[in-house]
Amino acid sequence: MSASPGVAREDASARWVPAYVALGSNLDDPARQVRRALEALGTLPDTLVVARSSLYRTAPMGPVPQPDFVNAVAGLLTRLDARSLLRRLKSLETQLGRAVPVQRWGPRLIDLDLLVHGTERVAEEGITVPHPGVAERAFVLVPLAEISAGLVVPGMGRVSALVQKMDTTGMERLDR
Repeated sequence: MSASPGVAREDASARWVPAYVALGSNLDDPARQVRRALEALGTLPDTLVVARSSLYRTAPMGPVPQPDFVNAVAGLLTRLDARSLLRRLKSLETQLGRAVPVQRWGPRLIDLDLLVHGTERVAEEGITVPHPGVAERAFVLVPLAEISAGLVVPGMGRVSALVQKMDTTGMERLDR
């Protein structure tokens, strides 16, 4: 059976690719929400969770008044292509209770962002990999550096160098 044109195929014979996912929540016990999401990542098909950062309390980004966030990053090995993985992440958000639509930069029960998928660079409707905000967000770079400081984010640079440029004032590392 062949795949339809334009439809990403999840191919179990594909090679394992490292991928990184940012997790965040600022509603209904955010630390618990992030831990639930970390566990849920382990249920994705053809995907292994191989690293988890600590949890970090961070100030919200943007103009909307709201509670602080709890953020983390997970390192994965996956056979899913970037589009399939992102589709699965969005499905997990829904399963974990994220309501749609969510206000841009507003409060959220759970947020899962695909940061990096191997060395792939994609800029299409509905998907941009690496995530365009990686190099600008301490709440992403600090936990990412904790688990993969040597990672080179395609088109942006090495995580260890990017994190040195960040203002981490107000970030608080929580227990794992």
